[in-house]
Amino acid sequence: MLAGGRSGEHEVSLASGAAVRDGLARAGHEPLDVELARTGAWSHDGEPLLLEPGGGLLGAEVVFPVLHGPFGEDGTVQGLLEILDVPYVGAGVLASALSMDKVLFKQVMAHAGVPQVEFRAVRDGEGDAAVAGLSALGLPVFVKPARLGSSVGISKVTAAAELPAALEAAFAHDPLVIVEAMAVGREIECSVMGNGDPVASEPGEIVLEGDWYDYEAKYTPGGMELRVPAPLEPAVRERVRTLAVEVFREVGCAGLARVDFFVTDEGAVLVNELNTMPGFTETSVFAKLFGASGLEYPKLLDALVGLALERPPT
Repeated sequence: MLAGGRSGEHEVSLASGAAVRDGLARAGHEPLDVELARTGAWSHDGEPLLLEPGGGLLGAEVVFPVLHGPFGEDGTVQGLLEILDVPYVGAGVLASALSMDKVLFKQVMAHAGVPQVEFRAVRDGEGDAAVAGLSALGLPVFVKPARLGSSVGISKVTAAAELPAALEAAFAHDPLVIVEAMAVGREIECSVMGNGDPVASEPGEIVLEGDWYDYEAKYTPGGMELRVPAPLEPAVRERVRTLAVEVFREVGCAGLARVDFFVTDEGAVLVNELNTMPGFTETSVFAKLFGASGLEYPKLLDALVGLALERPPT
């Protein structure tokens, strides 16, 4: 099991990793801890870990990379695990990289005809012309680094005068930024699990104490509530579950993912993003959604290990 990593989600990953380790042990597995330091160094039981191409990893049958954000969820570690020739839980190199890049993900979804909110990409240094082109999105908008997770570096912009500062804040994290129109409606999340024949969980609704789903709402106790099952009309519920599987397949995911949606007051279902390795404690959204679908946490982890062994290398 890999946890930690170089991204700003290091501590979140360690918490996910501790829960996964405990759950795997309860499922009858013998988990081995590998911690990735913020510097990028790998260690096991406090000792440096040297990696050799084709040499596996500590003799493990399967690696569970419980890593969030860049240098873990973006295809880099997945590529390394391919070189080590060891099966691993979750999406492969291409699907991981694609899903981590919010701009590319939305461009692929647009090509596939998947409904989503309007967006624009802005690169650092493009100047005032690019900023002027954002007016078509209206206000409010959300300004986000394109390749970070956990709502890091995101700003909600309610007045045009706020936009330059919001872009600069996002550029501090990533030279590519995505600006999204605000979707008025409810935030719905749906977990997906499988390889060739993925299945969707019961959808859940994110109910916020604050104005929007920022870092504090995600990781502060009481910042959000998850309602499972989400109080949706049956047709909307099935639309969410169908789209979740469709997006999972379109991206080329394997093992698991969580797909996030907006459901408007009119009942339209809009895809927001896909997370290939969402938070993974027993009380995280992914696990709670499948828990509501009848799959307990240890059995969920056991199933993911089985899917990793089934999936061919990518």
